[in-house]
Amino acid sequence: MAIPGSPRRPRSCLDRGTRSATTTPEMETLRRRVWQQQGVVSLHLEDITDPWLRQAIQNEAVRRWGPRQQEKTHGR
Repeated sequence: MAIPGSPRRPRSCLDRGTRSATTTPEMETLRRRVWQQQGVVSLHLEDITDPWLRQAIQNEAVRRWGPRQQEKTHGR
């Protein structure tokens, strides 16, 4: 909380506490723009229905960037 009349705190893209989460429509807009302007594809694996294609994309991502960091959902 700021003192009345004091200067506003500097804004930064690194200040994640003040920005709301990106919504699904906003993400789709960002994906479309990045594809059209830069040729970069952003896909959600669960959206790919063909199992062979999904596995091929996952294999390529692991080859390039390593395995994903999975959340521990089993309480371990």
